[in-house]
Amino acid sequence: MQLSSSGLSSPGPARRTLLRGVGGAVALGAGFPLLSACGGSGTASDPKTVTVGSNASDAVPKKAFADIYAAYKKKSGITVDVNTKDHNTFQEQINSYLQGTPDDVFHWFAGYRMQFFAAKGLATPIDDVWKSIGDNFPVAMKVLSQSEDGKYYFVPLYTYPWAIFYRKSVFKQYGYEVPATWDDFVALCGQMKKDGLVPIAFGDKDAWPAMGTFDQINFRANGYDFHVELMAGRASWTDAKVRKTFDLWTEILPFHQEGAVGRTWQDAAQTLASKKAGMYLLGTFVAQQFTDKAALDDLDFFAFPEINSAYGQETVEAPTDGFMLSKAPKNKAGAVKLLEYLGTPEAEALYLKSDPSVVAASRTADTSSYTPLQKKAYDMIAGAKSLTQFMDRDSRPDFTSTVMQPALQKFIRDPKGVDSLLSSIERQKKTIFTAS
Repeated sequence: MQLSSSGLSSPGPARRTLLRGVGGAVALGAGFPLLSACGGSGTASDPKTVTVGSNASDAVPKKAFADIYAAYKKKSGITVDVNTKDHNTFQEQINSYLQGTPDDVFHWFAGYRMQFFAAKGLATPIDDVWKSIGDNFPVAMKVLSQSEDGKYYFVPLYTYPWAIFYRKSVFKQYGYEVPATWDDFVALCGQMKKDGLVPIAFGDKDAWPAMGTFDQINFRANGYDFHVELMAGRASWTDAKVRKTFDLWTEILPFHQEGAVGRTWQDAAQTLASKKAGMYLLGTFVAQQFTDKAALDDLDFFAFPEINSAYGQETVEAPTDGFMLSKAPKNKAGAVKLLEYLGTPEAEALYLKSDPSVVAASRTADTSSYTPLQKKAYDMIAGAKSLTQFMDRDSRPDFTSTVMQPALQKFIRDPKGVDSLLSSIERQKKTIFTAS
């Protein structure tokens, strides 16, 4: 994540750039010093040292993790030797890194990205770790940490939800009510437009925010199971259910801020901050743009409205970051102990003390110091039946970056011709998902 001087995180371009490594179809490392483990391939195991490959190169998360590791050393006597690389470089080279001589433990993401490396044999199952930490996490978080073989491969640390943000004072001024259903939402958008507001702030210059809109509409209309199948390449993009998602999006597209493809998410957020826009669908990192405390206190959010009563609002998009155990850790016993510690409320509390933009993944974490937004975010995630990550985490990044990002921008510019667009997506999907 990128972080501003305010300490609030922004999973913008740094998190959502082209992640060539996961797909395995592109040669990695050209122009970059390749990632390597701290100790190198010839270093013997030190039982008092665990190595960690980290993508937390920005100042705030880097300090937060340092605090965790310092506390762990004091508690266990084990030193954590951190191998920190630039966030983008780490992600671009992750495939080569894991096939070489990686560190004992490495930072990564829940969902499909975790499952990809588990299926390739580039990570070690950690079921024993989960016997120790399992009671700390809700069922949905447990599911996110398992691969298709039913084994655990991931220890979650923090997360944050996507939702629709608004200014409480604006809703009070105009007498708006939080919409619970799609029809209510469409009616509210229409009223906001009549009142001279931009109903939905929108900026897709970096090509990832639109994926969040697709996700919300798709799992609300078609359910979690279909959404996951679609992201994994097993369902067809020409399915009538996908067409339904785009038809619904077309219905509200006129209420989105014009010129979105040329606008950053930060600029779009400013229209909400300045009360020119009524709503904004984004992650909780939108709070970064509210530097005035009074304005931040005025910020609130609600879950994306119900579309299909069979699925209600049971699914929440909550990108989750954490840790995995590499394929052949030199100090496996020490790495397992570290992962057990990272799955405790104590470790999460240490992280959140330095980075208040996210919430703990654990259901047993101390939430007493949470801001009102954090408390609401935590409750939304804890109460979800199912959690998704985000299109570029739930699917192959080479597919989302080279196919879905330009396709969604094409749709935003001109929503006509959806059938041909979906046929094109499906053809490219088949090629990418069948590649080695």
